[in-house]
Amino acid sequence: MLTFACKLEELAEGRSKRVDVQGNKVAVVKIGDDIYAIGDTCSHQNYSLSEGMVLTDDLEIECPKHGSTFDLLSGQPRSLPATKAVPVYEVSIENGNVMVDIDVDNIVS
Repeated sequence: MLTFACKLEELAEGRSKRVDVQGNKVAVVKIGDDIYAIGDTCSHQNYSLSEGMVLTDDLEIECPKHGSTFDLLSGQPRSLPATKAVPVYEVSIENGNVMVDIDVDNIVS
């Protein structure tokens, strides 16, 4: 089920915004015309990914704690020390609203 995450206009290019969707911490990222939603908690040390750098050319987000990067499309870690994926969610834009499908059965990763 799609749930409101934030207004599209709240997202800055190449940055992430932490939102809570149905009690889940989600980092929403805007790169060009594309919007990505990824679990906001690093699988290595329980740190907020939305506080890290977005690597726009690689479609990755970096954990600011130890530098692990995660693929925005799959949630898979692309660098150590993280070795476990984080969830990635389907996103839809409806009337200027970013909607995220947080349903466990529809997690992309």
